[in-house]
Amino acid sequence: MQPKNKFLLGLLSSALVLISTHASAAWELNMPVGVTNISRETYDLHMLITIVCALIGVVVYGVLIWSLVKYRKSKGAKAASFHENTTIEIIWTVIPILILVAMAIPSTTVLRQIYDTSESELDIMITGYQWRWQYSYLDDEGEEVSFFSNLSTTDDQIAGLDEKGENYLLEVDEPLVIPVNTKVRFLLTAADVIHSWWVPEFAVKKDAIPGFINESWVIVEETGIYRGQCTELCGQDHGFMPVVVEVVEKAEFDIWYSERQEAAAAIAELTDQDWTLEQLVVQGETVYRTFCMACHQANGQGLPPAFPALTGSEITTGPIEDHINVVLNGVPGTAMAAFGAQLNPVDLAAVITYERNALGNSVGDFVAPIDILQAQAE
Repeated sequence: MQPKNKFLLGLLSSALVLISTHASAAWELNMPVGVTNISRETYDLHMLITIVCALIGVVVYGVLIWSLVKYRKSKGAKAASFHENTTIEIIWTVIPILILVAMAIPSTTVLRQIYDTSESELDIMITGYQWRWQYSYLDDEGEEVSFFSNLSTTDDQIAGLDEKGENYLLEVDEPLVIPVNTKVRFLLTAADVIHSWWVPEFAVKKDAIPGFINESWVIVEETGIYRGQCTELCGQDHGFMPVVVEVVEKAEFDIWYSERQEAAAAIAELTDQDWTLEQLVVQGETVYRTFCMACHQANGQGLPPAFPALTGSEITTGPIEDHINVVLNGVPGTAMAAFGAQLNPVDLAAVITYERNALGNSVGDFVAPIDILQAQAE
């Protein structure tokens, strides 16, 4: 199958799955109760307002239907002629106001809780990228923990060449991990376009806007894995940006967090390590498949003109400084994002080396992590 045809088939397949996903959710007829106190209060508020609206509809349409039947022309009824009835005007103005005020009281109570992010025990910065999430745990002590969460559904499943898994398009390589029964504050922003971070069971749905930070919070009362999606139309492949949160016991979270801090410290040590071309190519292939393959394709042929080929291109076979600059800073006005802030020096050096010595290219040179640090310092 040609790459372009495979790409189009993947788009069609993802569209059908998104439609079927929302269709199956619609058959549940209601929003989920959720696993947080706020989600339950939101659900109760939703049900209260729904019942009020339903009762108003029954009364209004009941009177309307009764009037149509009782005073229909075929029974000889004649329309009355009157206007400017002050009593009626007051009644149908005051009653809706009272109903709205009565509905506003519980709504305001819930909204105040939703926006109260104070006294959090853990702060996490969530940054949206096309098409992945970056999670950074804001901790003043120890090594910073930060990683990207990418869609892990295989290309063959997306293209319809393989059987779709249970969590098709809702599975990632690195889930967000948080402790149970802990107030976690989310700070949300975006690096490119507007995204929206949504987990239905948490009753959390917040826009991630470039240059602006939104806040939300959650206290999850049950351990487990909870899934959501980006709900903003953030561009091509928008449906390939899932959210997965793993809620674990506090002791388990502490162990996981310590391990991630140690891994972050190890990355810093790897930056000073002497790397060979072969080692960088092996590491670079993993990075390429995670961050670059969606646009430039597995074989490096891309999907011109939007996503140019890397095989034999002027960038991947030309001066290495130009290649580093493009990967670090992106190309304004195109889909090529800046990866300087997204990847660590080791991964940046590895993916550049891979692109120059794989995908049909064989330049023979390589970039060391220290070269990336020097380029970023300039």
